Amino acid sequence: MTELKSYVRSLERSRSALTRADRPRTFAMAGREWDLLEDVFAPPFSATTQVAMEILGLVGDGEPRYRRDGSFIEIGSGTGIIAVTAALNGCERVVATDISTAAVENTRLNAERHRVADRVRALHGDLFSALDPDERFDTVYWHSNFVLAPESYRYETVHEAAYVDPGYQAHRRYLVEAPLRTTAGGRALLQFSDRGDLDRLHELAAACDRELTVHCRRSFAEGPDTIEHILYEITPAS
Repeated sequence: MTELKSYVRSLERSRSALTRADRPRTFAMAGREWDLLEDVFAPPFSATTQVAMEILGLVGDGEPRYRRDGSFIEIGSGTGIIAVTAALNGCERVVATDISTAAVENTRLNAERHRVADRVRALHGDLFSALDPDERFDTVYWHSNFVLAPESYRYETVHEAAYVDPGYQAHRRYLVEAPLRTTAGGRALLQFSDRGDLDRLHELAAACDRELTVHCRRSFAEGPDTIEHILYEITPAS
């Protein structure tokens, strides 16, 4: 395992992000101010959230990869910056889920801060577990915890779930369930990284009768490393 892909290194980053002396209570991103609660993934400490917004076309002049006037669900919403920005950009119905109760509250706070609480519903749940069985969306999106941890690893804090996925158990479930949650013509999207195990991801997709189509690749610097993020669309295998 390379250091870049090391789950131990990712867990160290998780622990550091919780205890850093410079951890802010609010931060600026995408031209707006955002609340940041304790125990929630901190976008100021990583370029990945800004990159995710650019890849989706939520900011900048890139191609929008979501339906602007449609429905949108974000899995693992954290501070809610992506879900709230989707609503600000015109999405009429936005749902944000997270397994962290602090993240759910953080998303609600930011929806209220930016006056879209009537269009953003924040739910506590694991992937799609908090949804009604018949809920469908034009865009289903997860910026995943792409670093692979051993299947036997057990999270010490819920914050670690934003960084690593033991045995890619959550990825397997998302590959199966995400396409089932789209409207006719909707998109199931997964944002992954070369920090993760790309071969394992494709093996899982094949085992789940799913195909992965690359919509966008983006390389960027994070500290001394160069990282690539990849936006996949998940579809049933033909």
